[in-house]
Amino acid sequence: MAVKDRDRFSTATRIRLLGEQTAARVYRSQTKRQARRSRLTGRAALLALVVCSLVVALAYPIRQYVSQRAEIADLQREKEEAAQRVEDLRDIKARWQDDAYAEQQIRQRLHYVMPGETGYIVVDPDAARKSRTDQSAADRPWYANIWDGVDKADAAR
Repeated sequence: MAVKDRDRFSTATRIRLLGEQTAARVYRSQTKRQARRSRLTGRAALLALVVCSLVVALAYPIRQYVSQRAEIADLQREKEEAAQRVEDLRDIKARWQDDAYAEQQIRQRLHYVMPGETGYIVVDPDAARKSRTDQSAADRPWYANIWDGVDKADAAR
């Protein structure tokens, strides 16, 4: 046992232990580097390149597909609206085929009366108070608009 204790404290034993510890550290650092290096291999880089090129190649057709689907949806909506409008027009046409409805509309819109009846038109009192100058250009006859234009041109001098 005395020999082992002497061996343990000798310089050669210490140097050998330090060399073994250093070799173990170097081996661990090399395995870590290899592990890091092995994450991105040539195959992985090639795979990434292929995936990127596929994404770029498919971007335009996918955009076209989405826009065409949106256009189809818009056209279907317009078709449904047109079908609803046709149905409404058929209903209106069927109503006009009824003589009672036609008579009611003629009385209401054209102010027709049956023989022996007296027709009245109620004038809004506020509308009667409006002067001729308050009327807009579209409500007045064309010659009145021309004459007002001549008067305004003459007054500008």
